[in-house]
Amino acid sequence: MNTLPLLLIVLGIFTVAYRYYSALLATRAFMLDDRNLTPALRFKDGHNYVPSPKWVVFGHHFAAIAGAGPLVGPTLAAQFGFAPGLIWLVAGAVLAGCVQDMTVLIGSLRHDGKSLPYIVQREVGPVTGLLAMIAVLLILIVAMAGLAIIVVNALSQSPWGIFTIGMTIPIAMVMGVWMFRGSSGKVKVVGPSIFGVAAIIAALIGGHWVAGSAFAHLLVFNGHEIVLLLCAYGFLASVLPVWLLLEPRDYLSTYVKLGTLAALIIGVLVVHPNLQFPAFTSYIHGGGPVIPGKLFPFLFVTIACGAISGFHSLVASGTTPKLISKETDARFIGYGAMLAESLVGVLALIAACSMAPGDYFAINVPPALFAHLGMHAVNLPEFSREVGEQLAGRTGGAVSLAIGMAQIFRGLPGMKALTGYWYHYAIMFEALFILTTIDAGTRVARYVMQEVMGKIYKPLGRSNWLPSNLLATAIIVVSWGYLIWGGTIATIWPLFGTANQLLASIALATMTTYLVNHKKAVYAWCTLIPALFVLVTTVSAGTLSIQNFFWPMSQHPGTELQGWIETSLMVIFIAGAIAIVGLALVRCLKTLRGVPPPSLQPLSEEPGKVSLEPAAPYRCC
Repeated sequence: MNTLPLLLIVLGIFTVAYRYYSALLATRAFMLDDRNLTPALRFKDGHNYVPSPKWVVFGHHFAAIAGAGPLVGPTLAAQFGFAPGLIWLVAGAVLAGCVQDMTVLIGSLRHDGKSLPYIVQREVGPVTGLLAMIAVLLILIVAMAGLAIIVVNALSQSPWGIFTIGMTIPIAMVMGVWMFRGSSGKVKVVGPSIFGVAAIIAALIGGHWVAGSAFAHLLVFNGHEIVLLLCAYGFLASVLPVWLLLEPRDYLSTYVKLGTLAALIIGVLVVHPNLQFPAFTSYIHGGGPVIPGKLFPFLFVTIACGAISGFHSLVASGTTPKLISKETDARFIGYGAMLAESLVGVLALIAACSMAPGDYFAINVPPALFAHLGMHAVNLPEFSREVGEQLAGRTGGAVSLAIGMAQIFRGLPGMKALTGYWYHYAIMFEALFILTTIDAGTRVARYVMQEVMGKIYKPLGRSNWLPSNLLATAIIVVSWGYLIWGGTIATIWPLFGTANQLLASIALATMTTYLVNHKKAVYAWCTLIPALFVLVTTVSAGTLSIQNFFWPMSQHPGTELQGWIETSLMVIFIAGAIAIVGLALVRCLKTLRGVPPPSLQPLSEEPGKVSLEPAAPYRCC
């Protein structure tokens, strides 16, 4: 099938959904109103609460949510054919993912920019809020591990990639000082943006020279060394002021992400390659070499982002609501950024399915297993020569996606000789996607960890106290670093996908409760239906993963500890999600019967801050 009409249809659906469905949510369900002062303005502190221009916040939010999922998930799901992944990416984003991101962002804006567990506590109840806090913390740690291991696989033994990605850190810090600490006192955007884009292009080109220089060996790291580097970066991004590293780096990477997205769209429209995969493959019944499970329910946890991602709810209730200056921007940032991520997923699926099936499986399956599939690589030997790296057996989805993207770009006039550059650019593109999720995710996890620690010793709950920041960040980084150290993509990705989608069901159920509590029950179906669908599919996949994968690991010598850890985590995730969603629905029934919700009770004062009364009148009431 040709990709041109396919892409045009997807773009049309996204346009209509944003124009009408997001408007329904913004104006009817939540009644967004710029007269409501946002937390960024009310609690401005120059560290966490920083009022920022709409496009800067959009850049940060899109960069933070668009991690490995929309790239790797659709690429791995190509095993089932192009149709299942495409349908779930489009329908899931429009009806579930965008709805979750936008509604949770609004919910956090109206709860002082606080986290999802805090919203659960206020809308459902304190016991459920504590349960959600623990569940979210564990899920965040697994999510960080699931995202980071993709970077480890992509950058291992790659000095070009290490140099280019490493240079984005000092570039971003220069941008941060320029943007937020200028002599005029105003946030500058144009000058720092031009500098950042020019500098990152120079870093990409310079990476080729570095990789061929006598200094290249200094930038060759194995997997464990890259894990340590990632942990150090995550620690710094979480502890430093948000304007110095995290926000400008996310904003910078958004130029790369959106620029590459536009280039891919143009490439597909110009080259319009044919999809070489069928609509459905025989692996929909199970037994596939990439994903061993059946199409249902494993498609819905393999594509853990792009359609819907629980991780987004943590960004939408973490860093982003502390930066928004106008309440109406929540529609553009929440619904719009998720549509952009879904489009990334669609393009990733197109890139993967444009490859010859033999090349796709040669990359994503270990060589010993590929030899028994009865397939042969078609263009892969040529690609390996042009790229200068051995590409066969590079599992995890990152390399196959980079080759798929390079194959589309090399089809443009005069671009075939630059295949090596396009490949390494695609690797950098993927690593930027993932790293900007790791830094924001670690910071969000730090917020949640501080809320947990604050229940033990109140000063530890203050987000602006340095000792608390250092301790909470260290605990988070060591936890997800440990999971990567002993895990592989095969062991971590199923756990991440299941945990991620269970979190999405919790977030949607919470916002269903919010709508009911604030007398908008007529619109509660917008969040309730996707919450129940995601819960059912994900619990099914999680149960089968325990039965067929994690429990057998715990009984096998050499993998006992990893198996027990992942089995225990999966059981906790499933039980916690079912309990929280169930308690949220019980709260809805109580509210409909006239029992006042917890959010009507007065708020207590948080140590070290002004009294946190309701952020603004709830215009939906």
